Amino acid sequence: MATAPLYCVCRQPYDVSRFMIECDICKDWFHGSCVQVEEHHAVDIDVYHCPNCEIPHGPSLMKKRNNWHRHDYTEPDDGSKPVQAGTFMFVQKLQTRTFASSDEILTQMHGSQVTQRYLERHGFRYPIAVTQLDGLGLRLPPSDFSVKDVERYVGGHKVIDVIDVARQADSKMRLKEFVKYYYSPQRPKVLNVISLEFSDTKMSDLVVVPDIAQKMSWVENYWPDDSYFPKPFVQKYCLMSVKDSYTDFHIDFGGTSVWYHVLWGEKIFYLIKPSPTNLALYEEWSSSPNQSEMFFGEKVDKCYKCVVRQGTTLFIPTGWIHAVLTSQDCMAFGGNFLHNLNISMQLRCYEMERRLKTPDLFKFPYFEAICWYVAKNLLETLKGQQQTRHCALLCPFPVQVTEPASEVPDHIRPNHLIKELTKEIRLLEVLSGISVMDPGCRNDLDQQCQTPFLEGGFSHSASVSVHYSTYLFISKALISFIQTA
Repeated sequence: MATAPLYCVCRQPYDVSRFMIECDICKDWFHGSCVQVEEHHAVDIDVYHCPNCEIPHGPSLMKKRNNWHRHDYTEPDDGSKPVQAGTFMFVQKLQTRTFASSDEILTQMHGSQVTQRYLERHGFRYPIAVTQLDGLGLRLPPSDFSVKDVERYVGGHKVIDVIDVARQADSKMRLKEFVKYYYSPQRPKVLNVISLEFSDTKMSDLVVVPDIAQKMSWVENYWPDDSYFPKPFVQKYCLMSVKDSYTDFHIDFGGTSVWYHVLWGEKIFYLIKPSPTNLALYEEWSSSPNQSEMFFGEKVDKCYKCVVRQGTTLFIPTGWIHAVLTSQDCMAFGGNFLHNLNISMQLRCYEMERRLKTPDLFKFPYFEAICWYVAKNLLETLKGQQQTRHCALLCPFPVQVTEPASEVPDHIRPNHLIKELTKEIRLLEVLSGISVMDPGCRNDLDQQCQTPFLEGGFSHSASVSVHYSTYLFISKALISFIQTA
């Protein structure tokens, strides 16, 4: 039986999960961790010499920097190529730009005011800033909690995603190496950590997410303990960013809403409303081959600048397009959650991700599965509130569900579920005398799409917004799986 070829100084088989680099002399492959070469550092090497070949041939040869405004810094600087996002020149230029004040769109609230009842009544369509945290339910480490403390609680050997800001490229490294970089007297690069989810670590006990993010979360309310799919953990992120870190314009995965607290340091958010026009422009910009050369904030009528200082919690609603600049070294905590208040926008964002062919790594885990769980709960709720069954039912949707091989939970029959749910919606229409298909009703509600939501399930109110959001849920969330007969 043939044995697998062995590589590196450790003489181990190839491991797809570990970064490796090829020696340009002996052509052997080496684990970066075995030869002290970080993945983000490898891009700077022009000719690599492994430890053995370094003895007769000398050290590796490094690439020469020719510019400060391109992701590929070896390109000659002839003045003809535009500045790219994240580079040194880009950050300098960004800091001199003029933006509309976030005072126009930001709601300032006390922590005790940010409640489920308030958002159900007033909507959650604009960002909220909270500086007085009492009553918010948020618990965090003390303000002197350090990057070294993160390593102590999470573990130095944990592999984390790190963004090389000047290249806007993602790579992996061990947390202890990032800590070493962070405390270096001179940082050769701007590295940014924004996706360290720590729910499965000891640090999780130090953080309690805001009450509103727990009570409204689809995952917390509807994800069953016995689900075949692993529960999505997206509520506890630690962000460690050095000065001049930049994240380009984006919408958070699955159209999730975001809570974001700056423990120390400072962040600057550049916020854009998710209007139909802006979303169309965003999709066009996202699919452009020269996206990094175009500052999206210039393509819309207004881009708002919001400075988030130490001790402030920011809530960003569904669909808001935003970029983030770290103006000074910063540690922040945050999380994402799907909820009932902006169903239409969540689905619109998810559909956009599908059109843009967003990699699974950057999508909400099992988004379609949670939609099925919510639909099942909705069906049970609607059936429970219909005490009278004598009204004539309108015809259900003339559709056939093709059951996908993935993300349909056990014990859910898609065809049966959608037909039963459609019947309940139509019955609710008959009982209330309101049709969600009325054009005037739909046009008006499409701007807000608020579904009242009570603890433990959907509201028993027969308001128009319940009808419309329910209809949206069926026609967009579930029919995303449907092929018309």
